[in-house]
Amino acid sequence: MGDPVKSDTQTNGIHKTNGHHHEELKIAIIGQSNFAAEVLELLLERDHLVVGVFTIADKGAREDILATTARHHRIPVFKFPAWRRKGVPIPEVLEQYRSVGANLNVLPFCSQFIPMEVIDGAGYGSICYHPSILPLHRGASAISWTLIEGDERAGFSIFWADDGLDTGPILLQKQCTVNGDDTLDTLYKRFLYPAGVTAMGEAVDMIAAGTAPKIPQTEIGASYDPALFREENQYLNVNQPAVRIFNFIRGLDSVPGALAVVQMEDGQEVPVRLYGASLSAKRNLVSAKPIHFKGSSAECPAFVTREGIFITGTDGALVRVKRLKRGNRVIPAGQWFEQANAKATPLVLSEKEQERDMLLRSIWKSILKVEIETETDFFACGAGSMDVVRLVEEVKDTLEVPISNETLFMAPMYGEFLQEVVQRLRTGGSNGDRATTVDYKRVVLKANRRQISVPTQLFINGRFVDAEGAKALPIVNPTNEQVICEVASASKSDVDEAVQAADEAFRGVWMSVSARERGQLMYKLADLMEQYKEELATIESIDSGAVYTLALKTHVGMSIDAWRYYAGWTDKIEGSTIPVNPARPNHALTFTRKEPIGVCALITPWNYPLMMLSWKMAACIAAGNTVVIKPAQVCPLTALKFAELTVRAGFPAGVINVVTGTGSLAGQALTDHPLVRKLGFTGSTPIGKRIMASCAESNIKKCSMELGGKSPLVIFADCDLERAVRLGMSSVFFNKGENCIAAGRLFVEDRIHDEFVRKVIRGIRTMKIGDPLDRATAHGPQNHRAHLEKLQEYCAIGLKEGATLLYGGKRVPNMDGLFFEPTVFADVEDHMYIAREESFGPIMVISKFHASDFDALVARANSTEYGLASGVFTKDIQKALLFAEKVEAGTVFVNTYNKTDVAAPFGGFKQSGFGKDLGKEALNEYLKTKCVTVEY
Repeated sequence: MGDPVKSDTQTNGIHKTNGHHHEELKIAIIGQSNFAAEVLELLLERDHLVVGVFTIADKGAREDILATTARHHRIPVFKFPAWRRKGVPIPEVLEQYRSVGANLNVLPFCSQFIPMEVIDGAGYGSICYHPSILPLHRGASAISWTLIEGDERAGFSIFWADDGLDTGPILLQKQCTVNGDDTLDTLYKRFLYPAGVTAMGEAVDMIAAGTAPKIPQTEIGASYDPALFREENQYLNVNQPAVRIFNFIRGLDSVPGALAVVQMEDGQEVPVRLYGASLSAKRNLVSAKPIHFKGSSAECPAFVTREGIFITGTDGALVRVKRLKRGNRVIPAGQWFEQANAKATPLVLSEKEQERDMLLRSIWKSILKVEIETETDFFACGAGSMDVVRLVEEVKDTLEVPISNETLFMAPMYGEFLQEVVQRLRTGGSNGDRATTVDYKRVVLKANRRQISVPTQLFINGRFVDAEGAKALPIVNPTNEQVICEVASASKSDVDEAVQAADEAFRGVWMSVSARERGQLMYKLADLMEQYKEELATIESIDSGAVYTLALKTHVGMSIDAWRYYAGWTDKIEGSTIPVNPARPNHALTFTRKEPIGVCALITPWNYPLMMLSWKMAACIAAGNTVVIKPAQVCPLTALKFAELTVRAGFPAGVINVVTGTGSLAGQALTDHPLVRKLGFTGSTPIGKRIMASCAESNIKKCSMELGGKSPLVIFADCDLERAVRLGMSSVFFNKGENCIAAGRLFVEDRIHDEFVRKVIRGIRTMKIGDPLDRATAHGPQNHRAHLEKLQEYCAIGLKEGATLLYGGKRVPNMDGLFFEPTVFADVEDHMYIAREESFGPIMVISKFHASDFDALVARANSTEYGLASGVFTKDIQKALLFAEKVEAGTVFVNTYNKTDVAAPFGGFKQSGFGKDLGKEALNEYLKTKCVTVEY
């Protein structure tokens, strides 16, 4: 910023007033706007006498803020529609001006033509503010031309008005550097406005002190630029170097916006305004779609990607445009084709709605202190958190419309906000009410005395869409092996679209949602899951074969718990300060930031479809990431119903995406995608190894793996036997044995072995096997046919190797569906296949042990490549704690089993994987730590 131009001499054409004035300044302020109002306030604070304020006439019922401010200070206010008529001063206007006896006119910002009789009518003359370094950029669009011409410095001049256009002698000038990301708006708000107000006060002080210079303007380098309020001057020439394109767009951002005309394939010409330009590094535009601007040459192509519109300059460099305005609607430029192909539904306001528009504008104006246009951005105008609260509460009270902070975050521009408010007033509901009309292809499940609509399409960028080529896969009900429906099967291109949407959301709208607001969305989602829990549990039963009562309590119940638990964590993720040794005599501050990773991919299994989704995704979303999930190929329906609930909850488009299909195609595409930076997987160890290899080869993704298990459960003779039998059965048969932490091998002390086995078999005989929707059923069908056949093969191997089959081992006879009998093998020796490998089914594998060698027992328990879970039943606390210390497993249960909780970390060792689900530790799987050091 330069110093005011001053001089103590009267040579070289520089003049100043000498000495102090004996006559007190009597100031008339002529102009309008917040800028003029702040100048008035400043002059009054400095004890200057303001004898009158002259401003524009009221617009409807609204007067200019300068008039309001003057009346507050009881200063005479005069409102003139014009000062001249047919080029001649209006006598009564001149008379009213002269009535105040002003000897200095101050024109901070004035859009009217002021007669020379007024300019010269004050004894000390008239001073004006002009937002350029005169004689550069004379005229009404000085700030814009400063940017358009690529000036390195911007500034303003306060000059003595004469009969020319911005040609009078200079009183003072101040300058600032033009930053690379400056726009018309930012330059004005950052420097020209605040420094300009202060400088107007300095100028009046100098006049009062008799030290104000009058420095004649040189005509060398002078420029007079066309007025950009004329539409013909607002058109962008795309056939020029990229930096010229960039400067023109930012010079008109955000009012009025650079004009361009898009030529559509059908010959239609669509005028648009461009905002948010930046000079862009070279991008991979392979998947980009071409867009043609009228007048552009073949050497200057333009493309649309999810990141925006990229315009090629004549020098081959790229300009990225983030937003554009079509008609009255501002949209992300990357959504041009989606919006262009959608049926336009212009907002036509009724007479009553027009009145509400006026009220809404007045609320915005009272907060932002600027004139409100359709494209006025609430946050770009400098609004803070208290302004958000004030706006929301005033709109709710004044218009009686149910909105929240998220409404503003999702629609920060006035035109969008108005449309949102009007739509809610018309429907009488909230965003959640309107979201019930989300359009999708569906299957209607008729079960549990309900009719449940379930989407069957991919969920990408907030919409349900068909897979490429309408490809689909059949989904089979394991209870009767009948096809429920066909569900979209994602291609590599579909997965790319989902990842691109997640990436755009992460870098855009999701970043504007605060941590606490993120938690509120998660709580809202959990409430909706609670509201629809019976539907979700029914879908889970039909789709995966889960017993309904278990699905309600665990599959769905623990899913809801996970979302609520992590919703509470969103605003408690924090870094730390670290004492370091600075280079003396300097000081240093070192701190860490916990930041979201970005786009995360989740691949979940078929045993707990909704719960595995929730365990992973809740932590992922809480940490601030966006996500693409591929649920299990054979049971994706709860994930798709969940996607519908995310829309109802108000999650922004692109934050959560669901791609259904095969692991070999959709799953592989996710693991290979370069924009995915984190992958969470639950499934088998062999598939986990392949996924890790893909993660390494693609872009070294961070990954967490919850893989296979062969969890040992040790039952000592001193245990509570009834409890051990009951929980031992649950450890194996819970959820039909399709349980990652199922006890894959039971070690039972020889003294109680036979009694334990008898009680287990007696218990099995009381279990009801059948329709999972029957509330009395304890054991439902296996998830899918291929898995049932593997269980049959597993049992055949056990028999062949010499294990004793005491119960089951086969498909339930005379029953349709994929039902497998609860099975018990005894006399299992350590070398046998069934002692080493996981069945993932309702198969109990029992081995004896003698209590004399505790270390040998632990060694047998650890003699596996898996280390997911373990358990011990004993009344001897020493044995229990020693076992917990020595066993190589991520989870140890003592005198219980399957006792998981959303607050307790869950994950395995060795080939059972690494990383954690649940608990605080799971957040670290979806965060990265950044270290910042500041030396001062």
